[in-house]
Amino acid sequence: MKQLLTLAVCLISLSLFSQNEKIDELTVQIAYQKPDSTKVDLSLMLINELYAIENYNKALLFVNETSKLAKDLNYIKGLAESSYFRALIFTKRNDYFNAIDNYTKSRNLYLQISDTLGVAKVSNRIGLIEIERGNYTVGLQNSLSAIAIFEEQSLNEDLSAAYNNLAEAYFKTNQIDKALEFNFKALDVQKKITDKEGIKNSTKNIAELYSILKEHRKAIEYYEKALDILNPKTDQDLRGEILPKLGSEYLRFRDYDKASKYLVEGLKYNRKQDNKEGVLRALNAIGNLNLQKKKVKLAAKQLNEAYEIAKNINNKTELLENYKLHIALDSTRGYFENAFFWQNKFHDLKDSLALMDQPVFPTDVDPLKLIENHTPTQEDLPELEKELPMTSTSIWYNSPWILYGSIAAFTLLLSLLIFSLLKTKTHKEALDRQKHLLAEEKIRTDAILEQTHHLEEVNQVKDKLFSIVSHDLKDSISSIKAFLDLLKEDSISKDEFYELIPELSENANNANSLLFNLLNWSKSQMQNLEPKPELFNIQDVFQTKMALVEQKVEDKRIVLIDESQRDFVYADRSMVEIVIQNLITNAVKFSRTGDVITLSNIDVNGKSLICIEDTGVGIAKDNIDKLFAAHKNFTTTGTKNEKGTGLGLTIAKDLVELNNGRIWVESTQNVGSKFFVELPKVESKA
Repeated sequence: MKQLLTLAVCLISLSLFSQNEKIDELTVQIAYQKPDSTKVDLSLMLINELYAIENYNKALLFVNETSKLAKDLNYIKGLAESSYFRALIFTKRNDYFNAIDNYTKSRNLYLQISDTLGVAKVSNRIGLIEIERGNYTVGLQNSLSAIAIFEEQSLNEDLSAAYNNLAEAYFKTNQIDKALEFNFKALDVQKKITDKEGIKNSTKNIAELYSILKEHRKAIEYYEKALDILNPKTDQDLRGEILPKLGSEYLRFRDYDKASKYLVEGLKYNRKQDNKEGVLRALNAIGNLNLQKKKVKLAAKQLNEAYEIAKNINNKTELLENYKLHIALDSTRGYFENAFFWQNKFHDLKDSLALMDQPVFPTDVDPLKLIENHTPTQEDLPELEKELPMTSTSIWYNSPWILYGSIAAFTLLLSLLIFSLLKTKTHKEALDRQKHLLAEEKIRTDAILEQTHHLEEVNQVKDKLFSIVSHDLKDSISSIKAFLDLLKEDSISKDEFYELIPELSENANNANSLLFNLLNWSKSQMQNLEPKPELFNIQDVFQTKMALVEQKVEDKRIVLIDESQRDFVYADRSMVEIVIQNLITNAVKFSRTGDVITLSNIDVNGKSLICIEDTGVGIAKDNIDKLFAAHKNFTTTGTKNEKGTGLGLTIAKDLVELNNGRIWVESTQNVGSKFFVELPKVESKA
């Protein structure tokens, strides 16, 4: 192994030495060569060597000197080659405008001397740079004109580059069939010239295109071909890109063993290379694999990590895939509200991606007919050649009358422009004032409408309160008073009174519940109600409140199951007790004989999620939205005609939100209901 490494170092050193020796040799030859076309050709050879080793600054110095010498000699081919190399250097520096300018000059000079290969070479470069910038029509025309010449003269290296240009352009404009066709053409040429790098990239591109076309078996075939020809030491990035994609293709056929093999290898490989794109792609695919294999916890961990990476590197395609997988994950776990959250994010991102402008790629563009149609013009010559003495026919515009007339016309036009601008500015200021007034009026109108709506709700709640006090509370207290009057007047015996005690107790309980909810609701509506949060064990609250309904549970023969666990929440304990009491009481109220009530709590994303579930009568879909709104005036009787105020859940919602929590319900009529309360476990930093 050491011998091989030593040999490799020697070969590299020899190559560099050989290259530097060639540059030194050319430099010496140029120094002793007289200023003629041979010196220009030698300089161009030196420039090519400097460009190959990426010494662009030195190459550009020689380009400028060579261009001057070629101009002095009127050596058009030398001028064309100099402009071409200058354009190549500007391209490497991402200087688009100077690159295009020099490519155009070079091509025009090649056209003057009818150098077909030179024209094709430059056209191909222009096609590449225009396609990269999204100017697809111009890029296509140039590439097609170059391809026609390359094919005719069997210039395979240039032909390979041209085919790649077109394949990339068709891919970027979603013309996948065309992209596939030109990738195959490029691959055929690359095999002829043994272009190993080109073969690897074209094979990988073909696999990706087959995947887009949903021909996944062919995609697998070409991904595996690409892997087989990769060099593990020099092609690490490409290997890291291919492994997760190949694993994903096998996952489509539920071939979990092969999918797992490539995905796990791809994840380890990309982590080692610190390739975030590759890690993201692998995590999404492995999360999908584990989700299909019902390994939900592991899938959740991997998808959450992928989500963070996708956000950080702004990979919207993989982020969209991550949202879709999170929807499936939370649906599998029964977290339907979370699934709905991911679904909204998925559709928002999908819509934003759909709104992005897709470039239109012309399909009926013909190659540029440069050779046949070209007539040399002054534009073809370099800037220095344009500086020729003016003839008598070109100095007519030196006449003073024409100069004075031009100045007068310019002054008049300038005056009109200034007047127009001032008038426009005045109109714009008036329009802005009107817009400002309209905006202020709209704000006032919205405020009045909001206040009116609030007052309407307050009136509805007030009517509800009067109804409760005048009817339900009055009935309960009147009934109690009637019992006491009968006893006072000896109208009933003690035995009869004892028989009526359960009914008397029920009325007292109803009155107490009404007063309890009315008092708490009134407090929650007061602006000065402030929670006093503390850290306490939620399991203690469950046990306390379950004891209060034991008699009722026993009377209705309901099964009460406590699945709670020791867990601490950070909230106002008295408020949470009111919420839990209301929810347990409601569950008992709407449960029938033999129904089951289950109390539980779990940790979800660092918060405590409380669930009170019953198998009672459930809630109609139309009534769910009315549960938490006092102004809806919604209440129903229990399974044994128990009465309510309709305020219990409104109070619960207000108190939960005061403690930075959430409350919601999932219910199916005649199946049962689940009430969820989410509360913080630590003090909020906000």
